[in-house]
Amino acid sequence: MQRIMIIGCCGAGKSTLARQYHAITDLPLIHLDQCYWRPGWEETPDEEWEQTVTGLAAGDRWIIDGNYGSSLDIRLARTEMVIFLDFPTWRCVWRVLKRIVR
Repeated sequence: MQRIMIIGCCGAGKSTLARQYHAITDLPLIHLDQCYWRPGWEETPDEEWEQTVTGLAAGDRWIIDGNYGSSLDIRLARTEMVIFLDFPTWRCVWRVLKRIVR
């Protein structure tokens, strides 16, 4: 598998799992949050975001973590494996709260 997409709710562990897969496979790691959010937490405009994701997904090898439903179809068209982290809401909320407290 050369193109892996990891999705799930906030706090599910997408980035953690993506880093672990990256360490094992040495596939390039793309965190969508780092690509989407601009300084001051400004969002990337929709058209620009679509172009960005299209460019990222065009690569031959990658691990992409993040949701962003508006670009899911672009990523799915190129993905060889999808990992969906489906944990109870309480667990995800707990992880987000722990992240905030750190």
